[in-house]
Amino acid sequence: MPHEPAAFDPERFRREARAVVDWIADYWSSVAARPVQSQADPGWVRSQLPTHAPESPEPLEAVLADLDRVILPGLTHWQHPGFFGYFPASTSGPSILGELLSAGLGVQGMLWATSPACTELETLVLDWLRELLGLPDRFASSGAGGGVIQDSASSGVLCALVAARERATGFPHATQRPQPDTRPDPRALVAYASTATHSSVEKGLGIAGIGRDRLRRIPTDAAEAMDPTALATAMEADVRAGLVPFFVAATVGTTACGGVDPVPQLADVAGRHRAWLHVDAAWAGAAALCPELRGPLVAGADRADSWGFNPHKWMLVNFDCHALWVADRGPLVQALSTQPHYLRNAASESGAVIDYRDWQVPLGRRFRALKLWMTLRMIGAEELRRRIREHVRWAGEFAGWLAADPRFELVTPPSLSLVCFALRAGDGPTAALLDRVNARGRVFLSPARVAGRLALRLAIGGTLTGRDDVAAAWGELSEPA
Repeated sequence: MPHEPAAFDPERFRREARAVVDWIADYWSSVAARPVQSQADPGWVRSQLPTHAPESPEPLEAVLADLDRVILPGLTHWQHPGFFGYFPASTSGPSILGELLSAGLGVQGMLWATSPACTELETLVLDWLRELLGLPDRFASSGAGGGVIQDSASSGVLCALVAARERATGFPHATQRPQPDTRPDPRALVAYASTATHSSVEKGLGIAGIGRDRLRRIPTDAAEAMDPTALATAMEADVRAGLVPFFVAATVGTTACGGVDPVPQLADVAGRHRAWLHVDAAWAGAAALCPELRGPLVAGADRADSWGFNPHKWMLVNFDCHALWVADRGPLVQALSTQPHYLRNAASESGAVIDYRDWQVPLGRRFRALKLWMTLRMIGAEELRRRIREHVRWAGEFAGWLAADPRFELVTPPSLSLVCFALRAGDGPTAALLDRVNARGRVFLSPARVAGRLALRLAIGGTLTGRDDVAAAWGELSEPA
């Protein structure tokens, strides 16, 4: 009987890891030559692979061959320099290495005690990042608040929602419970977000048991910024109806066109009702690294209860990595903490450490801080700022090319590195242009509805994207039909 391969053979791993790293480097070197979007039909990928799992081990060469033959043709290449759709999902060499090290260490960082470095590095690197973004001291770990890495902005919103629910209902799960008649009925809670806010708020309300029907959608202006007067009117009407406003979601960089809510004015309204104010800056938040762009992005953060953004969008950190800060960690921990006997330990009982399992929905957690730490150390804040400034400048150039062509119009002014535009001829021709350009495979853009009309979005921010790629996108769009 043949000898079974060891689960981990250091010499074999050394050899195969080099081959995989070479494969990744070759992919990055050649990705520009591939169509941005997959051309595969539904079911094609599965049809090319065996129906049943192998009983015997296969060599790495066979796996890599199928990666080339089947998997790559079935991918939309988010790292392609012509990828301008949605928002970027950037990465970098240092971030990939950090992810590799995290996998190699195999750490389960649910408690400080299960790996002190996993917790303390995360706390440190989020304090670094808070300072680099110009966020207020109320989010520093040295005070009542602090930062935590979640997988995505959707999880950040959900955690903020349950913390807000906990605070609004008087901590009903706490050991010392207030009298029942002093607590609002959870069924009376109401949340508020603009019509342009990400769908994760509605989804989070459903998951948190509050109900999707408890979300009030507040109108926006032409630039997709929430109307503070309409918010105040909606909250006051709910109070008169015996309901309890408990959560306001402000957006800094809406998905469709990059609109920025007036957070200071929203903070005024939310504060009158003691509602939790969460700021979702998932994409745009990275631009706060640049002092000259920071003002509107962090305005009002000194009065927000939570603030989050995705380094995995525009900061060269690979997915998944969402940075969430809270001004007061108490409601979050109260909402998410459990104390089973098998997790009890002296460090946790002392109260001197952070246990991040109490700051998130799942118990287990990966060592995500490594890739963020390595990106900041090996690339540096100044290089990150330089790239963001270039992307914003290129977006301005692209907007200028649009403005000079009578066939096109800007739907909204450019927002950082995002440009929203359309053909003056209307929705039908605009949709046809999008289909034609994306079908060619050289660039990829995504659509949006802005102020009731169809718009095309060009979001600059890819790791490999250069000015020439932005110019090539304009060439594809401006070429006569």
